[in-house]
Amino acid sequence: MSITANEVLDAKGLACPMPIVKTKKAITNLDPGQVIEVQATDKGSTADMKAWAESTGHQYLGTVEDGDVLKHYLRKASEEETKGETKHEDVLDLEELRNKVEGEEAISILDVREPAEYAFGHIPGAVNIPLDELEERFEELNKDQDIHVICRTGNRSDLAAQKLTEKGFERVKNVVPGMTNWEGPTEGNQ
Repeated sequence: MSITANEVLDAKGLACPMPIVKTKKAITNLDPGQVIEVQATDKGSTADMKAWAESTGHQYLGTVEDGDVLKHYLRKASEEETKGETKHEDVLDLEELRNKVEGEEAISILDVREPAEYAFGHIPGAVNIPLDELEERFEELNKDQDIHVICRTGNRSDLAAQKLTEKGFERVKNVVPGMTNWEGPTEGNQ
């Protein structure tokens, strides 16, 4: 399958959120309808690209694996098609979450990072549902509980919080800035 892109963006070796940050910047140089190929090695970038495109109105066309490189194809939307990038409004900072965890409050933590990220360190009791699996696994979550969504930096968790809210979950908080700054208890294969 040969796909012609109007621009190729090299995001190889970059971790979340950098492939999205670079894509946001690069897509502004395209005309509506043009296609960008984003080359990335971060396995979580597929879910990130899909969710980002959905949240902005740009069209995620698909991903082709070429060895260790993921080639993501996105079509720039016209002004009529785009929507302003949304952010989940209900946020909780890490310190507040840490107080709840250390105070042994009964809380629900949803970690939307990839399984490998989760395996190397997560908050005790956190449930791991990667962002790209969330659509198929909503039923595993309790709509009557406060759900604290976390990822590495707060970007994937923001997209996940928006998806949960769209599915009727009313008690969802995006935890920012994410596990990169978490200083509370963790478990996993560190």
